Amino acid sequence: MYYSTDFEMKIAQEQFTITSKILDRDVTCTLLIPEDGAVAEPLNLLLLNDGQELENLKLVDTLENLYERNCLKPLLTVAIHAGEGRLQEYGVAGKPDFKKRGAKAGLYTQFVKTELLPFIQEHTGIDHFETTAFAGCSLGGLTAMDVAWNNPDLFDIVGAFSASFWWRSKDLAKGYTNDDRIMHNVIKNTAGKPELKFWLQTGTKDETADRNKNGIIDSIDDTIDIIKELLAKGYQRPADIQYLEVLGGTHDTETWGKAMPKFLTWAFGK
Repeated sequence: MYYSTDFEMKIAQEQFTITSKILDRDVTCTLLIPEDGAVAEPLNLLLLNDGQELENLKLVDTLENLYERNCLKPLLTVAIHAGEGRLQEYGVAGKPDFKKRGAKAGLYTQFVKTELLPFIQEHTGIDHFETTAFAGCSLGGLTAMDVAWNNPDLFDIVGAFSASFWWRSKDLAKGYTNDDRIMHNVIKNTAGKPELKFWLQTGTKDETADRNKNGIIDSIDDTIDIIKELLAKGYQRPADIQYLEVLGGTHDTETWGKAMPKFLTWAFGK
């Protein structure tokens, strides 16, 4: 057994701040872990973008419920709060979009690799995690995908909730084609096949936009096309790729929070 089930499982929360030289700002993070004495190693690690949304995602309630049902391996969650420069720090490293957003995405990757992960190890005294995942919602989901994709030595799993896979290098009004989608091209042009597994989610009411007028919203189209690129790399469904389409799901923390248990039990389930 990983933990005792003879008492109500509670999640301990701790907030800490990293003064990042790379991002030139203080980065607030919230650490979630079962209360002292409740778990034994090995631990798993989840990094979560947009950590300021923890309460809206109802993540603590979800974790406690999963533990009480004996569904989850011991998990340390580190929720990284976004700063005022979110639209510059999130995105695809080295490849800003057509509005030059995401210009600091490469710096954010470096922050995660060289400042955040070493801090977590030093702070917790844990230098090895059984499984390490990076997840996020919307633009945070795109960012998690990009960071993990380029660092499979550090990450095992990606969780992308309504990810901004529309992120593009050309304006729709200036000759855009599907080949201008940035993350799709990163996957296509990567040599080899990173050792990763992917959990992707969309909602049927994520948006109303439909670029190609095929009756399917762009959020779903773009995510399905990411899956096609992954399959072309040699990944398999369902072993390597899980896709959840939420009927009536919208682009908000309520939908993502309801989908979170499915992701957590897939990534860290017993």
